[in-house]
Amino acid sequence: MNYLVLDSGTSSTKAFLFNRNGKIIYSNKIKHQLNRPRKFYVECDANIILTACKNLFYDMLNFSGDTPIINAGLAVQRSTFLFWEKKSCKPISPALSWQDSRAQSIINIFSQHADTLWYKTGTPLSAHFGGPKFFHMADHNKELKDAINSNEVYFGPLSAFLSQAITGTPGVDESIACRSLLYNIHKRTWSKFALNLFGVNKKCLPPITPVYYKYGNFFDTDITLNIVIGDQQSALIGQGGLIPNTIAGNLGTSGSLQFNAGNNPIIIPGLISSLLYSNNKSKYYMVEGTINACNSIFYHLETKLNIPHNKMLWDQRVSQVKTNGIFIPGFSGLAAPYWISGFNDVYIDLENTSKDEIIRAGMESIAFLINDIYRCLILAIDQKPKIIYFSGGAARHPLLQFISDIIDIPIGYSSMKDRTAYGVYILLNPKHKFNKLKNANYIFEPNPGKFTHQKKQKWADAISSLLG
Repeated sequence: MNYLVLDSGTSSTKAFLFNRNGKIIYSNKIKHQLNRPRKFYVECDANIILTACKNLFYDMLNFSGDTPIINAGLAVQRSTFLFWEKKSCKPISPALSWQDSRAQSIINIFSQHADTLWYKTGTPLSAHFGGPKFFHMADHNKELKDAINSNEVYFGPLSAFLSQAITGTPGVDESIACRSLLYNIHKRTWSKFALNLFGVNKKCLPPITPVYYKYGNFFDTDITLNIVIGDQQSALIGQGGLIPNTIAGNLGTSGSLQFNAGNNPIIIPGLISSLLYSNNKSKYYMVEGTINACNSIFYHLETKLNIPHNKMLWDQRVSQVKTNGIFIPGFSGLAAPYWISGFNDVYIDLENTSKDEIIRAGMESIAFLINDIYRCLILAIDQKPKIIYFSGGAARHPLLQFISDIIDIPIGYSSMKDRTAYGVYILLNPKHKFNKLKNANYIFEPNPGKFTHQKKQKWADAISSLLG
């Protein structure tokens, strides 16, 4: 018996076949591109991602051969929203990436309601989330607005489009519905307050589903899609995160630090509260601090510094240098705990320095943001973990060591990759004996020195100046 997992992220869609023992027996991936038509506009083509899912699904099916695939799930990037036709499931807008902040121009309209929104939805008012994106797209496209008024289209996250296109069943998993700014996290329904605020007709939204839900069959097969979940939620589960009070981090194109809050939501200023996992009997909540620019910093600096992608090798470059400089990434805005939409990158004491020093400062910005999120979380929950485990493609040795130095606790890292896919597998096969990660392949012990403390203060001063 095999288990199939699709993981559709920002830059690629991956597929995995797990056996009953939790071992990956086959995997493949298809890359896809983001489009940046204007400054702070970041889009992708949902049909291209759907085609990647379909091709990878049949590739997995072919590899599995006579061994049946008995369960299947889907993890998807979050805060990427689009409109599509209800009947044909044809996209009628680009999918606005989680990095897209074009709606910033209208955020001030809603600013007086920010605190109420945060309490009801668990999510800060930000151009990166669904409600402002809906308002902006509808306000700038008369044909789209007419289709909305005619009840012909759905608006929702990429996960909802993919699950309907794959199975024919409309529905939006509540782990990602939390990113819409339209979902009441306390009542687990669409928020009347938020719908009215952003002018969203409830008929335009797919019905809310739990994370574990029988959507229907994949394409023309008898394999059922049973899990649809946000990729960061799945990454936390893949590191033992179904256990309440677990703290873990994931560093990919974006990054996050996550905390399993248990069976009831908690609202922490600066951070996002979401559903971690739900089925028809139980639910778990999470608190999370997100970082918009993680691995994407290095893609961004490839262009800025004119470095070919195959020559970036950022982990090698930064291990050879130190820098007094500070880099604050503004190209996709700052998420937790500051929530500032896109701005020009900030360079401090990086004039006449080498490219590697700028890259080093970019890497350090990830650790500084992890620390800022960590301090918000620990202050609220009043408990300090003995160790934090990290996963993801950007979880490389120089960054993990610097995070350990900055937050002053050990950082654990396992060489097992694809924790997001593993998290989906755990949900598909709950009888699997999960490794609680008591041991890691690498432990990075903190070694904070005077220079580290000086850099932390310099970062804090730079952030204070940015916030005004």
